[in-house]
Amino acid sequence: MSDPKTISPALVDWSGINGLPRFDLVSDDAFAEGFDVALALHEAEIDAIAGSPEAPTFDNTVVALETAGDALSRISALFWSRAGANTNETIQALEREIAPKLARHRSKIGNNAELFARIDALWEGRDALGLTVEQTRVLERHWKGFVRSGAKLTKPEQERLAAINERLAKLGAQFGQNVLSDEKSWSLILSDEAELEGIPDFLREAMAAAARERGEVGKYAVTLSRSIIEPFLTFSSRRDLREQAFRAWTARGTNGGETDNREIVRETLALRAEKAGLLGYENYAALKLDDTMAKTPEAVNELLNRVWERAVARAGEEEAELARLVAAEGRNHPVMPWDWRYYAEKLRAEKFDFSEAELKPYLQLEKIIDACFEVAGRLFGIRAVPLPGVPVYHPDVRVFEIRNRQNELVAMFLGDYFARPSKRSGAWMSAYRSQHKLPMKDGTIGEIPIVYNVCNFAKPAEGRPALLSLDDARTLFHEFGHALHGMLSDVTYPTVSGTGVSRDFVELPSQLYEHWLTVPEILKTYAVHYETGAPMPQALLDKVLAARTFNAGFATVEFTSSALVDMAYHTQGAVEDPMAVQAKLLEEIGMPASIVMRHATPHFQHVFSGDGYSAGYYSYMWSEVLDADAFAAFTETGDAFDPGMAAKLKANIYSIGGAVDPEDAYKAFRGKLPSIDAMLEKKGLAA
Repeated sequence: MSDPKTISPALVDWSGINGLPRFDLVSDDAFAEGFDVALALHEAEIDAIAGSPEAPTFDNTVVALETAGDALSRISALFWSRAGANTNETIQALEREIAPKLARHRSKIGNNAELFARIDALWEGRDALGLTVEQTRVLERHWKGFVRSGAKLTKPEQERLAAINERLAKLGAQFGQNVLSDEKSWSLILSDEAELEGIPDFLREAMAAAARERGEVGKYAVTLSRSIIEPFLTFSSRRDLREQAFRAWTARGTNGGETDNREIVRETLALRAEKAGLLGYENYAALKLDDTMAKTPEAVNELLNRVWERAVARAGEEEAELARLVAAEGRNHPVMPWDWRYYAEKLRAEKFDFSEAELKPYLQLEKIIDACFEVAGRLFGIRAVPLPGVPVYHPDVRVFEIRNRQNELVAMFLGDYFARPSKRSGAWMSAYRSQHKLPMKDGTIGEIPIVYNVCNFAKPAEGRPALLSLDDARTLFHEFGHALHGMLSDVTYPTVSGTGVSRDFVELPSQLYEHWLTVPEILKTYAVHYETGAPMPQALLDKVLAARTFNAGFATVEFTSSALVDMAYHTQGAVEDPMAVQAKLLEEIGMPASIVMRHATPHFQHVFSGDGYSAGYYSYMWSEVLDADAFAAFTETGDAFDPGMAAKLKANIYSIGGAVDPEDAYKAFRGKLPSIDAMLEKKGLAA
């Protein structure tokens, strides 16, 4: 075994304030050797557990597994954070190497016959062990994990499954890197005033900053970051430039050469289908859904198809109104995907007498962050204390202590909000460390969570405020909802801590939290003009609230088509031409020519950049059924911050993690499971 002293101390001995890593001491070059040593250490721990001469008990087997691999967990957390939020060629090269290596390591553990025999004995005799509900859930997670790793397969089948997992890990890493490469390599540089027709000041500033980043001082850059491409498509009067930018945005992963993802998708689907077959499932969707609230592909497709019918009908009505605006301008072209946002903005202004440009000066990033913290304080009794000057992995990252009403430290939170070329697109929450209450090797009991949010908002010029769209503000609330799920966790075992819940339950805390952004008293307090400090006028606030379901057909078609394609792939098995499958499915469901999937296959990172949301993109909508009903519990009391309801929400949703079955958790909060009706009402798609 390698000498543990060869692990760089900064990777594992987190000596920063309140247990934070010392990011400034972490060297990219230290990861390769650090991983090798940590993997060997973890393997030795696993062998010791598996080879114990003592009869298996919950403590000497399950708890031992829960606390094993601490060094590997720490190094992995640091590495994957850097790979997603501040990558470079060194990290990307190592990512391609380490992803299959970690898969190989997991497969070796999963195929350890002695270890599975101990877990299996505990599972079979669980009724006599006197376990708590949480302990039973943890044992079940471990047992199912081993079964899904091939513990019950023959040796040749185990070897094949391990090879599949290793190859899938490598393909997933390459997929994400290819998308990032396409995003980084494309920009549309504008300099002529005629090319900037219709572009409001806030977007000009963001485009100028993006141009400066690319060495084009005094010019303006359209990039493929959502924080720039979407407002550009919304405001640019130049249809030719909108089309050019839109085609580049939707072509990510299909540009030929080394960054083309189509062959990766084909191979990924084939390997996933083979994996499902080895494990005894009809298809990969059945495998992935086995441990979710939805349970079956049929249940998922029933929900998606029911919503699709409403959404496509509403989108047809919306398109007719947009076509009217096109004709009113004396144009005779159909509404194309690069036209929709532009004319929808005009329609919004006509219907509700306000535009995104009018709203944006009231949505300052700093104030919306404050609003996130305010809502959390009123609901859950916590506050955020900024810690300036703490070493971080990029200068834009902010650090906060999260303290409760007794001023006790309950979590650390990091926020990384601005887009940059070294960061993958999108927004996400993750954790450097999860909450738990188990004894540690140094004698301490438990650990507080260290959670971070990553977003991709356009960075303003020096001295200027970052202004958000309403969608941006919702994104910030959404990701902070995930962060709260991690930070408010109050369980004993790491496996079920925080977001360690089923995929179609994990979006409930995040999507539910979005509702508080548009609670009138929150908007009145925090939506203030960046120049005057004046609150958003009541008339504008009323218009914003009235327009909440505006363009709902478009947004729901964008999402639902992506979810249906995801399910089609993973119920069909191996396919020779995934793009043909996508095209056929979209034709069958009647996809409007004026709208495209929110995530077309070659850049569908939720599904192909790793395994996270494969056969699981639907979960946003599944959780939306829950979140609409959950917020209704507050509106029914007449108080969006009702203390009794907030206490139940914290206890049964945000703090319980995966320690209980998600259906039981939801019913403990709400008293019943929801119907789809509240979600359709929220979207404005009710009959």
